[in-house]
Amino acid sequence: MTSPETRRITDLGTLKAISHPLRMRLYRALFVARTATASHLADQVDEAVSLVSYHLRKLADHGLIEEAPAQSADGRERWWRPSSDGISLREEDLRDAPELAAATLAFGRTVNEQRTELHRRFLDERMTWSEDWRSASVDSEWLPRLTAAELDALGEELDAVLRKYDRAARAAEEAGDTEGRENVAVHLHAFPYRS
Repeated sequence: MTSPETRRITDLGTLKAISHPLRMRLYRALFVARTATASHLADQVDEAVSLVSYHLRKLADHGLIEEAPAQSADGRERWWRPSSDGISLREEDLRDAPELAAATLAFGRTVNEQRTELHRRFLDERMTWSEDWRSASVDSEWLPRLTAAELDALGEELDAVLRKYDRAARAAEEAGDTEGRENVAVHLHAFPYRS
């Protein structure tokens, strides 16, 4: 059963496993689908089923995904689901672990590239979405002067708001309310910088 908690990554093997670009795409696609087979995911990422199966097994080896109950009558296909409600990396886990810090940099860059590609695709396809969706999309930048403690509190509040909306959407879908729902990407970056 998928854990309602976020999986905290603290070991190098798991971090390397999720940092692979195709594995990260598969994890994201599986997270959105909630359950899927290798063939479903292969169609989404435009890769061979055998390659997708291999990478799914690698994610499972590190506990990032798990087998899900079969969704088909014949039971021949292997179904997968995320093993937790997301993943996280914490700065305190990187202290005194230079190999984790280096792998975190690779992970962060891969995540950023894939997020940028998702946003770029939306911008390119913007006019194919209805006016309601175009108006509802958010593109803003804020440049406040905060303390580290205020930034930490801001992150926790934003996380709580997003979790509230995600839980409500999942409950509505489980109740059969799928009308008008689309996958939505919310990317937040909040970091100090020097001008």
